[in-house]
Amino acid sequence: MNVNPNFMSNMLSAIVFAAIGIVIFVVFFVILDWMTPYDLWKELNEEKNMALAIVVGAVALGICIIIASAIH
Repeated sequence: MNVNPNFMSNMLSAIVFAAIGIVIFVVFFVILDWMTPYDLWKELNEEKNMALAIVVGAVALGICIIIASAIH
């Protein structure tokens, strides 16, 4: 079986880039929560605000796509 000699280097790069992307996303989400005039967690979990959940999910996906494009 032929193993790529750069396998470990590629795996390390993938893990580092994934960690950077996750950290950037968490920072963005904290900033988003800080910028909104209400408590996102309370609105999503206690009030069951479905419209807000859809908007926050769409924004999260958009930011994830931007982060993935920048890292790629």
